[in-house]
Amino acid sequence: MTALPPEDEEKKRAIFEGMSARRKEKILKMGYENWDPFVKPRDPIDLRADKTKRAAAELARAFLSNRFAEKRDRDYEQGVWEISVGLINESERYRGMYEFSIWYKDFLEGSRAE
Repeated sequence: MTALPPEDEEKKRAIFEGMSARRKEKILKMGYENWDPFVKPRDPIDLRADKTKRAAAELARAFLSNRFAEKRDRDYEQGVWEISVGLINESERYRGMYEFSIWYKDFLEGSRAE
């Protein structure tokens, strides 16, 4: 972390001194100099938006409405929701499911051609 101006360093020390012993211990484990109490929190919407700035719920709704006219089963809709959140959050688990699904689709199409 870059050096803080003296007035911010004083605020940082005051915040640290006002904390519980347990919390101070956690900060000391990661290193007091690495700790930044002034970091702005991320907006929760930013956490669930893809590269096109669409939220997981938007993507899931768009998929379900464009893909199927009839009402889908609750488990199916839950699966769509889970994978949309997982892919947006760049979870390796859901990326693996996605890549396997693509591979499996290609595998099935290839075995039909034989």
